[in-house]
Amino acid sequence: MKRVGYVYMLASRKGGTLYVGVTSDLAARMEQHRAGRGSEFTARYQITRLVWFEEHDSIAYAIQREKTIKKWPRQWNVNAIEATNPDWNDIRKYLL
Repeated sequence: MKRVGYVYMLASRKGGTLYVGVTSDLAARMEQHRAGRGSEFTARYQITRLVWFEEHDSIAYAIQREKTIKKWPRQWNVNAIEATNPDWNDIRKYLL
C-alpha cells in the first residue's frame, strides 16, 4: 500500500503567524490543531487556519519537503499560500 504524506501551512489570520507541519492524515491532524492538541506553538498562538497543503506519494518525501519549506524566507511561504489561496481562507472544509 502506498503511504501518503502531506506538508501543510497553518496561519493565525491573513498575514499572521505561520506554522509548517507534516502528517500522513491531514484531516485528523487539523482536528488535533483545532482542539489545541496539535502542538504547543499552534495552541499558544491560536494557529488553526489551514491555508496551504501539498500531497506526496511518500511520507519520507513529505518530511524532507517540510524541512526544506521551514528554511524558506517568510515571503516564499506567503507567495506559496497566495498562489492558490490569496485571501488566506481556511481550506480545511475541502478535506471532508
